[in-house]
Amino acid sequence: MTNPVFKPWILGLTGGIGSGKSAAAQHFIDLGVHLVDADHAARWVVEPGRPALTQIAEHFGANVLQADGQLDRSALRGLIFQDPEQRRWLEALLHPLIGQEIMSYLARAESPYAILVSPLLVESGQYKMTQRVLVIDAPEHLQIQRTMLRDSTGEEQVKAILNVQAHRELRLSHADDVLVNDRDPAWLKSEVERLHHFYLTLHGGQP
Repeated sequence: MTNPVFKPWILGLTGGIGSGKSAAAQHFIDLGVHLVDADHAARWVVEPGRPALTQIAEHFGANVLQADGQLDRSALRGLIFQDPEQRRWLEALLHPLIGQEIMSYLARAESPYAILVSPLLVESGQYKMTQRVLVIDAPEHLQIQRTMLRDSTGEEQVKAILNVQAHRELRLSHADDVLVNDRDPAWLKSEVERLHHFYLTLHGGQP
């Protein structure tokens, strides 16, 4: 019999580029934990037929749409990076919608806790939706090495992305749990399992 007052608590999962955040997230999914990715939610809110896409096209013009009606992300990115005011306009439109989308997906969770994965969990303020924060951390040289391998990207480009993302200190200052992912994939999997068993003992994200 289901408990009508059952409400899972929310774990925020974040980490810098190349930290292994996505691999950790997948291990939690494999353990049956309900998970929402903020990047996916950000894509859902601008799908064709959604009001946000109409407003973006009205504001920026039809050039931000592809021939099939989808959002042309690179065209939009070019416009907002040149103009901080336009970027703020877009964020003011999208952030509340993304927040609503995330909350509605988290509300469907049937696992004892649910996870919100977001690379910008701290910077965006999304950590306020969570009761506990897990940071996947890694030494910077490993982050650069992994990202260069994964994306076939040059070192300078990876360093530029690292500079834009929250500084490690800021992320870690919001962390309840830190998993330093500097070993092999099997070790990461076992650490996620260890944390999962610990999280199952928590109520509202606290011991």
